Formats: sequence, C-alpha cells, structure tokens
Amino acid sequence: MRNSVKIAALILIAIGCCTIYLFHDLNGSYDYALPRRALKVLAMGITGIVIAYSTVVFQTITHNRILTPGIMGLDSLYTLLQTVIIFFLGSGHMLIINKQVNFFISIVAMILFALVLYRFLFKKGDQPIYFLLLIGIIVGTFFNSITTFFQVLIDPNEFQSVQDRMFASFNNINSDLVWLSLGISVLVMAYAWRYMKYLDVLSLGRETAINLGVPYDAIVKQMLVIVSIFISISTALVGPITFFGLITANLSYQFFKTYKHRTLIGGAILISIIALIGGQWVVERVFTFSTTLSVIINFTGGVYFIYLLLKERKAA
Repeated sequence: MRNSVKIAALILIAIGCCTIYLFHDLNGSYDYALPRRALKVLAMGITGIVIAYSTVVFQTITHNRILTPGIMGLDSLYTLLQTVIIFFLGSGHMLIINKQVNFFISIVAMILFALVLYRFLFKKGDQPIYFLLLIGIIVGTFFNSITTFFQVLIDPNEFQSVQDRMFASFNNINSDLVWLSLGISVLVMAYAWRYMKYLDVLSLGRETAINLGVPYDAIVKQMLVIVSIFISISTALVGPITFFGLITANLSYQFFKTYKHRTLIGGAILISIIALIGGQWVVERVFTFSTTLSVIINFTGGVYFIYLLLKERKAA
C-alpha cells in the first residue's frame, strides 16, 4: 500500500472519529451541545498537531526514537509553576481563576526557561545535543523534587487544585484559550514549515548534514525553540501528557516506511487526532468519565516505552 493511500485512509478515519464524537447521541441539542463538542474537537486537534510535530522533530534532532520533548523538563516546570502559585497565593487568586492570565504566564515561563537553557548550553557553539538532554533530565528531576516539597506542605483543600493541573484534561476548556492557542500554533507552524526540507537531511547525522551544505547548528537551535513553543502551548492548554508523542511518533514510523518527514509528521498528526478524539469518546461513552484520557495514555505509553527499550536492547 502506497503512503498516499495510507494518509488518505487515516484522514477518513480521523473525519469519522470527529463526526462520531460531534453527532453521536446529540438528541437535537445543536445549540448547546454541538458548539461545546466542536470546541473540544478543536482543542484535541491543536494538541495532537503540536505534540506530533514536536516529537518527530525532536527525535530527528536527537537521533533517538525513545525520547520525547518532555525530557527537557518543560512539563515539570509547568507543574512546579502551578504548585508555587497555589501554595503562596491560593487557588482563589486571579492567576489561577483567570485562565487567560494563567495560560499566558505558563507559556512565557516555559519558553523563557527553554531559551535561557539553550542560550547557556549553546553559548560556545560546541555542546553536543546529548549534553542538553542530560541537563534537561537533571533540571526536570530538580523541579519535580521542589514540586513534591510544596505539595507536602500545601493545605489539603488547595492540593485538589494542584492535582487537577497535574493531569491533562479536555473538559471545561476555555474557548478563548483554544482560539489563542490556534492563532499561536498557526503562526509558529507557518514559520517552522520553511525548515521542513532540512529535516530529511538532519536525520542523516551532523557530519553528513554539514557536508551537504546544511547549517546544522543553526537549524537545530531553531527547531528546539519551535519544539519548546509547541510543547508549552499543549501543556498550558490541556496539561502535561508524558508519553503521547512517543506513541504516535513511533506508530507513524512503523506505519510509513519512509524517511520523508512530510509523510512521517503528517501521519503522526493524523494518528494523534484519531487517538485523542477516539479515546475521549471512549472515556465519555464507555467509561462514563470514571477515568481520564491522560491516565489511559500514560499507562499505554509507559507499557509501550518499556517495549521499545526491550526492543532496542534486543537489536543491540
């Protein structure tokens, strides 16, 4: 089966999932239920697109298919930021109640952290990418330790607000945040699309890419900033989803036997949309909200991550 046929099949499945989620058991509530369902579908679509793109690009840069952008510590920083705000100011403060302000502060904090980290590590211009990953693991562990410290001391009544922000949720999404995320994502994606032609060459390695005339270091820095912005948007919009990108990216690699990133990224995006919208429908209609989609994703992703580790070890 040609890759174009596979893409067309995924598009049809994605449209089917969207249609079922939007119109199943609607019972004529077109004015009330349909706009809210459409907002959820849009939010899940944005999340799926930015996570899929970020993960495939990040794995291309690092030449490792078991790593995700979360290793840089952005998810940990988001959880720490929400915990600190609630600990010192309370869950009733404007920074928590006003979702637009909280969204803006979260994105700015994560992007500034990523820029400072990249500026420090790439100051000399000769730091290997794995040094960045090592620093990201250390910083992420440090953030998690501080977060746990504050959560132990926090008021039990306030801890519920912290816990709500530790897991991704597509319920009660603010429409303003969705449209704001969509606008930022479109602008960043339009800027990132100009670098799509370099990704196929970057996957060959640093030395080969440089010999072929690609400004490797400059492109990698640009890609890391774009990945950080996308991960910041998805995390601030719905919360941290640890293993989702790992699942969708590797499924795209398995489904599309190609090196072309236009196909790989497109396939990963479609798989992400199908998984999020279809999974949310299962959570709402089958499990009747007895669990959350993020719990299912993290459990499945954890098992799949172990499988990939064992597979890589066997291949080695």
